[in-house]
Amino acid sequence: MPGSFFDTNVILYLLDDGAKCDRAEALLAQGGTISVQVLNEAMVNCLRKARMSQDEAQEFLHGIRQLCQVRDLDLHTHDVGLALQARYGFSVYDSMIVAAALIAGCESLWSEDMHNGLLVEGQMRIRNPFT
Repeated sequence: MPGSFFDTNVILYLLDDGAKCDRAEALLAQGGTISVQVLNEAMVNCLRKARMSQDEAQEFLHGIRQLCQVRDLDLHTHDVGLALQARYGFSVYDSMIVAAALIAGCESLWSEDMHNGLLVEGQMRIRNPFT
């Protein structure tokens, strides 16, 4: 989906069964963007919560990387993220994801646990894919 950016929680629903997994699959099948921050958070969750082996987790994330463009986490993203954190009250980690989505020019940031409906900087809407 052009203009779509995915938060870590949407990616992790691919590991579940049910309606949320189906919805995540449908969105990701249309394409989109993630950041290195999302990959890092997903890796931690694959290893700790899903109890995947290193190889299994890397294989899962390799598949995600085939579906999505990946944005680097660089100093510009960090600076924009800090400004967004101060303005909107996002956590540091969420602010880096929001910054990467804005810099990538995405119109939507799909996230289950951020501020659903919030228009960030007049450019990008945060949307809960499961509502």
